Amino acid sequence: MKRRPTPPRPAPRLALAPLAAAVVGGLTALAAQAQSEGLALRPSLRLQENLPAEAQKGASAFVSGQRIEGKTGGVTTIEGEAEVRRHDMVIRADRLTYDENTGEATAQGNVLINRNGDRYSGPSLRLNADTFIGSFEQPQFEILRSGGRGDAARLDFLGEDKASAHQARYSTCPRVPGADWMPDWLVRAKRIDFDNVEQTGAATNGVLEFKGVPILGAPYFTFPLTDERKSGLLPPSINLDSLSGFEYTQPYYLNLAPNYDLTLYPTVMTKRGIDLGGEFRYLRPDYSGRLRGSFMPSDRLRNDDRWGYTFQHNQTLTDAINRLGGGGSTALNLNVNRVSDDNYWRDFPRSGATLTQRLLPADAQVSWTQGPWSLVAGAYTWQTLQDIDAPIIPPYDRVPALSLSYQRGDLGWGIPGDTQLLLSGGYTRFESNPLLTGQPNGERALAIAQFSHRWQAPGWFVEPRARLHATQYRYDSALANGQTSASRALPTLSLDSGLVFERDASYFGRAFTQTLEPRAYFTWTPYRDQSLLPNYDSAATDFNFATIYSDNVFTGNDRISDTRALTLGVSSRLLDPRTGAEIVRLGIAQRYLLRDQDVTLPNAAGLPGGDPVTERFSDVLIGARVQWSPRWLFDTNFQYNPTSQESVRTTLSARYMPGPFRTLSAAWRFQRGNSEQLDLGWQWPLSGLFGAAPAAVPGRALGEGQWYSVGRINYSVPDRKIVDLVAGFEYDAGCWIGRIVLERLQRSAASANQRILFQLEFTGFSRIGSNPLQTLRDNVPRYQYLREEITPPSRFERHD
Repeated sequence: MKRRPTPPRPAPRLALAPLAAAVVGGLTALAAQAQSEGLALRPSLRLQENLPAEAQKGASAFVSGQRIEGKTGGVTTIEGEAEVRRHDMVIRADRLTYDENTGEATAQGNVLINRNGDRYSGPSLRLNADTFIGSFEQPQFEILRSGGRGDAARLDFLGEDKASAHQARYSTCPRVPGADWMPDWLVRAKRIDFDNVEQTGAATNGVLEFKGVPILGAPYFTFPLTDERKSGLLPPSINLDSLSGFEYTQPYYLNLAPNYDLTLYPTVMTKRGIDLGGEFRYLRPDYSGRLRGSFMPSDRLRNDDRWGYTFQHNQTLTDAINRLGGGGSTALNLNVNRVSDDNYWRDFPRSGATLTQRLLPADAQVSWTQGPWSLVAGAYTWQTLQDIDAPIIPPYDRVPALSLSYQRGDLGWGIPGDTQLLLSGGYTRFESNPLLTGQPNGERALAIAQFSHRWQAPGWFVEPRARLHATQYRYDSALANGQTSASRALPTLSLDSGLVFERDASYFGRAFTQTLEPRAYFTWTPYRDQSLLPNYDSAATDFNFATIYSDNVFTGNDRISDTRALTLGVSSRLLDPRTGAEIVRLGIAQRYLLRDQDVTLPNAAGLPGGDPVTERFSDVLIGARVQWSPRWLFDTNFQYNPTSQESVRTTLSARYMPGPFRTLSAAWRFQRGNSEQLDLGWQWPLSGLFGAAPAAVPGRALGEGQWYSVGRINYSVPDRKIVDLVAGFEYDAGCWIGRIVLERLQRSAASANQRILFQLEFTGFSRIGSNPLQTLRDNVPRYQYLREEITPPSRFERHD
């Protein structure tokens, strides 16, 4: 808080009400009440922004100055550093008159008003301090919440929360004292109306100027003073796309209610036509969701109507079930995604809400849990978008799918350790196109019983587990052996065990706690011929440090591998003894098959395929992760074949983050006979490319006045070409940010879609241009937005 200069002579100070005595008395009474009720006062680092209504009526006003004339209850004249101070407002001037009965105040010479952190200054003022109605001649103003500032020929105060500035200018750019104010951008208007209730500004006959050049004008437009939602036109989005041509999107936002809204997204594409899009969102205490869709009549690219929609709904049904006499916790989840045709994913690459653009789910699920019991009932279907050059086998629809499970982890039974019991059963109907899958549709009933017990101490653990997996099938058509039904029951026994050794160690002058953690995992599942069984939901698991200590090399329930193996591994870690943070982790593991593994997955046509695993020793997994400091991270994994003495799969990655807005990441991914890719990502200030990070400057944001390079490149080494590219520049000027980004995304083996994204962001006002922010967040690892406000400003930051 800045202190005012000491006046040349003592300034009399007159309290118009005994506020100090009231405050002391109130605190004394409050302390006595707290002591009598056994309550404790809690300290707070944040002052109260607003007084309650009753406290405002009884609050005092104070006046001070070098010379004061008047009497209590009448008109008071203050001259020389004149000041009137109330709980929510301060008025200063060379000369000030204040009528306590009416609240009228007039001020001349170096007038300053600070009301709840909003500041106004100018040569003369007439104002009613109680109603806050009056006028200010030739004022300059600063608005706390938006960081906006400006000037006007006249400012009319129209009450507690409204004001009108005539012949006004407005910007969030800083004002240099003693100089003509010409910010990088500003709104110039015949009149700007400020509404602190709606938290909006409305410009009449206004124009937005950037670097002295008008770029947007309208007879009337509104802009936000905070991040609060409001109805109206949103900033347009402009794209240049190799597929759609010039794109112009003009969103319109409708704040229908505090708990639901609607946004319209009409888009003009010069090469294709008009796309009509919209999104409706809703939020209630027990449910929420959103519906987004678009419709393009007569798309010139395909000579057809195009449409797509996505709908998500999540609801808690617990209260409704309880009112019907039920119990437990019940929930409903819906996720529906559908489009008009197979080429939609290719022509609208950024419209989908799913990670798999060619597999669009439509799910409906009801779940219930109570104690150890849980029940899930649902229907799960897919829309598969086919490509004639790269067809895919559609997954099976599951209509319906039911599962019931019972799980207890507190059985005890008087045995030291943790005993777990799991019983589960389910029924699923699988449907797809048999001509594409090569398998008949059918039904599957499933039952699983699993029992485990874990003995554990600080230096070791042992966990045996037994499981029985039983399935029953019924098919719409006969299998190759003529049967229309089949059954299978398989037991599995496993034993997981490990040791943990610790010692104090020191490397490179740094103290650590070093661990040595050997682990042994034994599993035994007998062989059952499953070659004729259809495969509805099983696939091979990824070979990594998690799956090498598992008893089934397949996911799903249609294939259970006859894994009879022993896995041995060891890991070592370096831990920070003060915080327990993991600094280094090294690990190695290998599986030894006691017998051949004969169960395999069917081929693409649904026929028995694949060769049994006869190699006794699996590939060796080697992994290392080093984070010597928070800035650096190295992570690597090797899958090494000891027979061929070559790497099967290798991943090397590194990340360097020395500070805010400075991140570099690189990865090399190699899979022999399949792919080899380089992945580079970065966000870095160009002024600090080879030097130190930009230094913080008082009164400026950390990244202000900086050029940044930002992007990500995915490069295919065998093809010698860039697969995906996002690269561009950002410039943070403090009160505005400029972005230009080139995006190139692969659509197929022979074609790619390219866009140029350009955006001007006027801090605290609006954004104009494309929307590269979402592209940067989705593609650049650890990307940081240059202007992310952590806490809202307080009026006590501008107390004087």
